Amino acid sequence: MDLPRVNRRLVLAARPTTTVGPEHLRLEEVPVPEPEPGQVRVRVTHLSIDPTIRTWMDDAPGYLPPIGLGEVIRSGGIGVVEGPGAGGLAEGDRVFGLTGWQDVAVVDPAGLSPVAPGVDEPTALNVFGATGLTAYFGLLEVGAMAEGDTVVVSGAAGATGSVAGQIARLQGAGRVVGLAGSDEKCAWLTGDLGFDDAINYRTESVPARLRQTCPKGIDVYFDNVGGEILNACLGRLAMGGRVVLCGAISSYNDATPPPGPANYVNLIPRRGRMQGFIVFDFAERYPEAIAALGGWLADGRLQHAEHVVDGLEHAPEALNLLFTGGNTGKVVVRL
Repeated sequence: MDLPRVNRRLVLAARPTTTVGPEHLRLEEVPVPEPEPGQVRVRVTHLSIDPTIRTWMDDAPGYLPPIGLGEVIRSGGIGVVEGPGAGGLAEGDRVFGLTGWQDVAVVDPAGLSPVAPGVDEPTALNVFGATGLTAYFGLLEVGAMAEGDTVVVSGAAGATGSVAGQIARLQGAGRVVGLAGSDEKCAWLTGDLGFDDAINYRTESVPARLRQTCPKGIDVYFDNVGGEILNACLGRLAMGGRVVLCGAISSYNDATPPPGPANYVNLIPRRGRMQGFIVFDFAERYPEAIAALGGWLADGRLQHAEHVVDGLEHAPEALNLLFTGGNTGKVVVRL
């Protein structure tokens, strides 16, 4: 496919304080960028839509700097190398990297990784992307899950949560319980993904249902949402329980920080541990996780789902799906 004559890109026009709206982004058409020596030009085909994109829009410190006003919205993406290659990459190679919300990106080859032959782009962004890697290392390394553990996962019908719960089952968890926002999602967790039970946090009392589904307490809580659900799970922690802080999506659109969870004091008598992490911490071990995930996928023991949205101009709507619960599985934008 020929390169477009112009590069469409979505840039940050104003910093949102709640949900991202049209007033916060600007669609620009600029000349297609030319690579400098040692760089490659990538025609972007798919974008990875992740909750962390929303946090990068805030003017606040983080593990990466905030997106500057007028800058392209940062995100991972997959594309095809166009024109002269560099750094071991050749024209036509499919690659993953921080492409941003645009049709064409110029990238340092050191920041790109190849997409394995035979793996479609949505699967590559989901199981073999940050989603699968985060689930793998968060559960097994940060959470130190052991055989027989009771594992609870919030945001369990989302990209990371759905994989984390399945890894727990595959690694011999005694009980796996997921929290999701609809009966349909809960049925998917127990019917297709093998969770032992699921809680609809919109219609059920989470503390009451945790007492029913986790009678011996929670050994590992994989937290994707924060807020009241984190508080409820802290209140049900087993002796020596571990809380894995992966995300806090329930508060990303809040204008003010949420109050601290009152039940954090339960960590003291339960000798518990609560730890945050970023998947980049385990970069040197990515091949290990990819091999394990690929094996489970190949033999049919790992299921996955993608919610694909078409069109760069619809990327903001795709991002908001993560906060309204309008998706099941990984959200991907197809350009």
